Amino acid sequence: MKKKQFLAALLAFALSLGLTACGGSSGGDGEDSSGDTAPTGVAVQVEEVLADTIYSENTVSGQIAAEDEATVMVAVNAKCTAVYVEAGDVVQAGQAICTLELDSTLSSYNAANISYQSAIQGYNDQAAVFEKQIALYEKNIRDLNELYAIGAASQMEIDQAELQLQSAIATRNSTLSQLEAGMQSSKSNVEQLSAVLENVDARGNVVAPSSGTLVSLNAVEGGFVSSSMPVAVIDGVDQMKVVVQVSEALVPKLRAGETADVSVAAVGGAFEAVIRSIEKAANMQTKLYTVTLSLPSDVSGLLAGMFADVTFHTDTSENTIVVPTEAVLTSGENQYVFVVENDTAKYVLVTTGLTGNGVTEITSGLQAGQQLVTVGQAYLSDGDPVRIVGDSFDAAVPEEETPSDGEAPSGEE
Repeated sequence: MKKKQFLAALLAFALSLGLTACGGSSGGDGEDSSGDTAPTGVAVQVEEVLADTIYSENTVSGQIAAEDEATVMVAVNAKCTAVYVEAGDVVQAGQAICTLELDSTLSSYNAANISYQSAIQGYNDQAAVFEKQIALYEKNIRDLNELYAIGAASQMEIDQAELQLQSAIATRNSTLSQLEAGMQSSKSNVEQLSAVLENVDARGNVVAPSSGTLVSLNAVEGGFVSSSMPVAVIDGVDQMKVVVQVSEALVPKLRAGETADVSVAAVGGAFEAVIRSIEKAANMQTKLYTVTLSLPSDVSGLLAGMFADVTFHTDTSENTIVVPTEAVLTSGENQYVFVVENDTAKYVLVTTGLTGNGVTEITSGLQAGQQLVTVGQAYLSDGDPVRIVGDSFDAAVPEEETPSDGEAPSGEE
């Protein structure tokens, strides 16, 4: 009995010590045992909005191929005004071999290209006008049918409106057919002149389509080159190339001599290649266009048949607002970001443009110099107090707050 009383007393004593310890460690609201006030506001990271250059990235898959002998032809007879290399020299892709008097041909090409672009624009503009006109005729018929149903229009009026619609459709088809014929004619002229200037740059220089050893050279300063004889022959036996197939939407944006990024997973390599040639006609089966790129001569380990990813850079936009893509949020059809002003989150609707390489162009809504929230924005609402933290901040999900996909913040109107 005495033993039980002793154990009960010991238990009561231990419990009283525990309660005392708990009470002594607690502080007032918002304070710890040292009396410090807990930080307030949503923790975020920001970066200053800046203007930069952005371009679209188009990545396609292709294959490495062994480079064969390259024959440099010019499909026109022309006088040679300068020669920059000799037989036996090692040349690089895009290097000038000689200069020809091609001013008239280049001028014809530029004029044909302008005419072709003008024909495309004229066709598109006229098509848009007809579409609007036909839409109005169709609306008029619908309105007349509704009026006819209540006795406010006659069948004759409906019939006349339908005749007008049919006439407009016939006029559209006839006009667009003529414009398309003119556009195709302009395109044919451009393609013919492009074939003549396939290995010639805008200054009349005949350029090497690939790197290698110049095994023969038929250009002499003051002499003439002939369309029936190659200007030069380049031995690229140790050179490799990449061959890819691109769509009709991408091919007009590519130009010989431009560069692209190439990645070959088999060798863990990434390097820059030069567009050497672009086929003028699509493959009959795939409806794709073949693009060949020359690889740097110092790249080792490549074998024919290896797969390669080729990224073309197109649609460049300069001096524009560019932000990290993850900073842009979406709710329904709206896109928005948060900026920080006076330690407060501000909801801003934005319009986006080009995207590429983890960044997005903002065409409206932001200005250079603003503080853009780049981490923590998913947990903000308009007007929330925020505190800016350093790069080491780990944007953990708040314990009592989980963002829902597609849900707009409270500040959205």
